[in-house]
Amino acid sequence: MNIEKLRALYHQPLFDLISQSRAVHLEHWAGEEVQRCSLLSIKTGGCSEDCAYCAQSAHYSTGIEREELLSIERIVDVAKRARGQGATRFCMGAAWRGVRDGTDKFERVLDIVREVSRLGMEVCVTLGEIGPAEARKLKAAGVTAYNHNIDTSPEFYSEIVTTHSFQDRLNTIAAVQDSGMSVCCGGIIGMGESEDDRLRMIEVLSELNPQPQSVPINCLMPMPGTPLADQQPVDIFELVRLIAVARIAIPHARVRLAAGRTRLSREGQALCFFAGANSIFFGDKLLTAKNPVADVDLALLRALGLKTEIAERFCETPAK
Repeated sequence: MNIEKLRALYHQPLFDLISQSRAVHLEHWAGEEVQRCSLLSIKTGGCSEDCAYCAQSAHYSTGIEREELLSIERIVDVAKRARGQGATRFCMGAAWRGVRDGTDKFERVLDIVREVSRLGMEVCVTLGEIGPAEARKLKAAGVTAYNHNIDTSPEFYSEIVTTHSFQDRLNTIAAVQDSGMSVCCGGIIGMGESEDDRLRMIEVLSELNPQPQSVPINCLMPMPGTPLADQQPVDIFELVRLIAVARIAIPHARVRLAAGRTRLSREGQALCFFAGANSIFFGDKLLTAKNPVADVDLALLRALGLKTEIAERFCETPAK
């Protein structure tokens, strides 16, 4: 969807916009169903990239302790517990610029994926830049989705990251699509970008062929020590408008209300769900950022009459 249409959608009266997005949502999705995903950092800190929002960048002094790649046993144990709490997708993130076929760390990741995929959940990974060979092997090992956010608009991108380009991001996404894996691709708002930058981000996502199957919308969690540490929270109505536009422009994607939910009220989250969000991360941490605990999320979903995606679709028995 081109930027002119996106602007027209975004700037209409809020109730008109969310009425349209709700209609699109109900056309393509069960309106009361919300997928819960669990996210684990399997390798933390020491990243060579200079992403201005990231506490794991080696360029900044953020107090994050560097951890090497976790053991298979520890990762599988966390995945089993997530499955037992109702997660139907298990996501694993590693603070690397990327991985390359033939390296020891890539072989270890493939072994991890094979073990986690046996648990019956969807398996999502985010490992930085990859090419066609890595994408094919990840899919063969059992990865169902690869997360690689474009973060923001092409025009604003260099204000946030200088160690790789926007085109580098698109190249990785193309490799993932060619392999047959699902693409999980969204961005972050609240980094100092304009509303037009946010809409350009949605424009790029909507014009990917095929469109992403999952679109996480993150609100910046300012991390001490990073260049964006003093950024102010995003206005809730700006977030709701963006979710509504994303739902209309990318109707078949799960729109995931991702980082930043600890700064949103229950009422604000309810508006996001009504506008078209139908997936959340749950658990008390997203890589290095705080997240609402699982019991709080379940209480909110119950209060709204929303159902969590049935775990039995993906796993035979709950973990002990």
